Amino acid sequence: MEAETLYNLLQLPKEATPPADEELLQGQKKKYLSPTSRTDPKLAELQKVLMEWINTQLHSEHIVVRSLEEDMFDGLILHHLFQKLAALKVEAEEVALTAASQRRKLEVVLQAANQSLQVEEPQVKWSVETIFNKDLLATLHLLVALAKRFQPDLPLPSNVQVEMVTTESTRSGLKSKKLVEQLTDCSTDKDQPSKDVFDDLFKLAPEKVSAVKEAIVNFVNQKLGRLGLSVQNLDTQFSDGVILLLLIGQLEGFFLHLKEFYLTPSSPAEMLHNVTLALELLKDEGLLSYPISPEDIVNKDAKSTLRVLYSLFYKHKLKESTDGMPCGSLN
Repeated sequence: MEAETLYNLLQLPKEATPPADEELLQGQKKKYLSPTSRTDPKLAELQKVLMEWINTQLHSEHIVVRSLEEDMFDGLILHHLFQKLAALKVEAEEVALTAASQRRKLEVVLQAANQSLQVEEPQVKWSVETIFNKDLLATLHLLVALAKRFQPDLPLPSNVQVEMVTTESTRSGLKSKKLVEQLTDCSTDKDQPSKDVFDDLFKLAPEKVSAVKEAIVNFVNQKLGRLGLSVQNLDTQFSDGVILLLLIGQLEGFFLHLKEFYLTPSSPAEMLHNVTLALELLKDEGLLSYPISPEDIVNKDAKSTLRVLYSLFYKHKLKESTDGMPCGSLN
């Protein structure tokens, strides 16, 4: 699907007329989000995911984003974010107080980002002008591109589309056209992971789920006992990632510094950081054979939580063939 497709051509509806202070001179054009798109739940969800991602990335620098439109335009947060993601130094003014210096800073940061993203001028859906003018659509395009480049597993909502209204002042008056612009990719059946043994277990033998959970709880408590920890409910106690990280550390011999994760997470963003780190560690060890979204763990999805724990159980328990369970497979 093209990023921008012609949706309709019509006169501007009364509710979508440009603000009075943005009257267009003859021949000028103005492009903005339609009121309907601004209240679209999927657009709100995309902004929420991106803000939580940025706040997680920049937590150590005590930077908090509350509005993508208001907080990203001057290049300061983009500067810190891009340096953290790309692991490189971008030579730009650290403190830019005037509009001119903010614009210069933004230009340097965007030039570095565009080079890293390997986008050519005709492909770029953002610019110094649009970002500096707090254009939400341009800001979202940039952040989605950075997320796809540096954290492709970030669970962005799929098929987010927005309706843009382009108005032009002509001799005969204002003319407009509506365009639908694509912000995130459409999900297809090919994108969906194939079923695994847990799909069959929950669908065909739900009465056996409690037995599997009990076996894994016993295994987890045996390993965490030396830390003075215990688990009673698999569905809820792993959602913040803390016990999961401690369990991985015990089983895989990792030492996790307290600066690397949140020992007492107080927000969904901090929980997401913990769980994402845990899944990355498991992937590095080759233990995850099934794609798992960190958000599913945070949202207490029982099936996803079991998949993660079973990957550890399989390696450290079933190979020993203890408790009378067959070695090598989930029966």
